[in-house]
Amino acid sequence: MATVERVVAVLKRTHAPGLPKLADGELKVAPSILAADFGMLASEVARVAGVTDWLHVDVMDGHFVPNITIGPPVVESLRPHTGMFFDCHLMMTNPGDFLEAFRDAGAGSCSVHVEVGETEALCAEMRGLGLGVGLVVNPETPYEAAAPYLGLVDLLLIMTVHPGFGNQSFISDAAPKLAEARAQAEREGLQVTLQVDGGIDEATVPVAASMGARCFVAGTAVFHAPDPAEAVRRLYSVASTAISVDR
Repeated sequence: MATVERVVAVLKRTHAPGLPKLADGELKVAPSILAADFGMLASEVARVAGVTDWLHVDVMDGHFVPNITIGPPVVESLRPHTGMFFDCHLMMTNPGDFLEAFRDAGAGSCSVHVEVGETEALCAEMRGLGLGVGLVVNPETPYEAAAPYLGLVDLLLIMTVHPGFGNQSFISDAAPKLAEARAQAEREGLQVTLQVDGGIDEATVPVAASMGARCFVAGTAVFHAPDPAEAVRRLYSVASTAISVDR
């Protein structure tokens, strides 16, 4: 993309790079474009733009996970069409090689997997680039692997499915890691957004919310619904109710 076009694209976003801090009790639903129609991504995003301002972008490299999706060029192409915050989940063995490219393409935050290693260095690189700093924990990985880095990140993503494919069932045994993270954050006075991804729908949102999740990634439940905007509204409503009961 030419320099002038790049500037216009970056100006289109209404969020600056870096993860917005959630106010007490604030929730986010982040529709995942993995479940959208890739042939008409801009139109798909427009269907939910009026009801949420976060978009989850699943990036798969075919190595860390057995699937390939999209990279910086698609993010860059989508950027001029929406002011939504782009939350990019990098399922990659070498995310450090692409962080700057995603930032330049219009990402507001990137999340890397604790399983790839070099976590402290990757967090520092994201921070230096002005990106929101996210860390991801797979279902089979114990929370203790992420605990030492909680003070370095803005967002902790707990996976409740095995990454690599959409439309999987919620793994309930992975959800308690949200409660562990919430307890550590409260104990240490950390302001970290707890995000959950995998099998999120109206039935599973209350489980995740009760354990501390405040940002809910939903793909199939949103983009495969007859009315994606109404699906997002319903997820917000169910999550809000669950949090109210939990207090």
